[in-house]
Amino acid sequence: MLALTGTIAIVALFGLIITKRLSPLVALIVVPTVAALAAGFGLSTAKFIVHGVQAIGPVAGMFVFAILFFGILTDAGMLDPIINGILRMVGAKPTRIVMGSALLALLIHLDGSGAVTFLVTIPAMLPLYTRLGLDKRILACVASLAAGVNFLPWVGPMLRASAALHIPTTVIFYPMIPLQAIGLVFVFGSAYWLGKREEKRLGLGKGAPQTVLQPRELSAEEAALRRPDRFWINVVLTVVVLATLVSGIVDPVVMFMLGTVVALIVNYPEVNAQRARIDAHAKAALMMASVLLAAGAFTGIMSGSGMLTAMAHVVVQHVPAEHARHMPFVLGLLSMPLSLLFDPDSFYFGILPVMAESAKLLGVPPIQMAQAALLGQMTTGFPVSPLTPATFLIVGLTGVELAEHQKFTIPFLFAATLLMVAAAVVIGVFPL
Repeated sequence: MLALTGTIAIVALFGLIITKRLSPLVALIVVPTVAALAAGFGLSTAKFIVHGVQAIGPVAGMFVFAILFFGILTDAGMLDPIINGILRMVGAKPTRIVMGSALLALLIHLDGSGAVTFLVTIPAMLPLYTRLGLDKRILACVASLAAGVNFLPWVGPMLRASAALHIPTTVIFYPMIPLQAIGLVFVFGSAYWLGKREEKRLGLGKGAPQTVLQPRELSAEEAALRRPDRFWINVVLTVVVLATLVSGIVDPVVMFMLGTVVALIVNYPEVNAQRARIDAHAKAALMMASVLLAAGAFTGIMSGSGMLTAMAHVVVQHVPAEHARHMPFVLGLLSMPLSLLFDPDSFYFGILPVMAESAKLLGVPPIQMAQAALLGQMTTGFPVSPLTPATFLIVGLTGVELAEHQKFTIPFLFAATLLMVAAAVVIGVFPL
């Protein structure tokens, strides 16, 4: 009975989200609460919710302060010299332009926001593509690749996987660093090959004229926020925060909290200015944090009520024990295409917990299932998924049709996932 109730709850969850009858925030709270009450748990449902929210607190806190930290440093102009330097370096050589596009997208995606990455990268590079007649699908492709292979501890899919399985983001991320490095080699290798192909197509060889794209002009409001004299202080602060975070010496939420405080004091010492910077980024921080806390309620109810375990037992009955060790490998292979079917909330909070619990009962560590999902599900998959706004942002900014973007870019994104999955097997992250 519990397994059936849990299955109905999960189907209802992503059905309501995909059809947009309810927002993820509302669905993640309402659906499991109704399921628990229907299963007869009564007031115990409240205890399940509190336990789930408490477990998710550090993850939500990390995300809030990560958004504030990177937002403040971007407002202060830390990325401006880097962006302008890339634009000066690429000139009119297609290979440099395409690789520069990938590098710019990779750097901008440090804040974990796909929308910001494309809003900065595409308008900055598009004039060069237009001027030289380069295929705009390539810009959409390499920007998607760079953002998709950048699954840092504070990006949305990583936070969701951590929240759903109650595993710290850094614990999931550390074994994946070599996989990401291999993925990034593929990103820039692909960018180089695409650039060379464009050089050949356009006849832009060694004798091509060199053109320098002018830096983007800042609005009056943006210029007032810039702190160019504090560029190196901000760079050192960013390096210290990220290095400490990756080392695991200090908990990520603590590091981002301290980093945010220092960034505010260094760049905007006036109280009113600090309040304005927090207000400017509060909406983005609150939206994701509220979804994460709602997800805590969902996983708290599903776990505390026993529905998750009951569903896992049903799944286990249909998976031969001798094949259990292959589950992470199979999920990794399917992870990128699954982005076309499931939005991130319904997959990470609805599907992944059941798969991870099933794997656990068969002796497979849940962390491997999380890592397998992160090699494609809304990482390499999000820039082409019709279920994410970022996809439509890409095609809108580049002027490329959605079908053309998907047809051109999906093979590269899928290849990146397959390469990282193969590397995971070779390195020993996944058993085969």
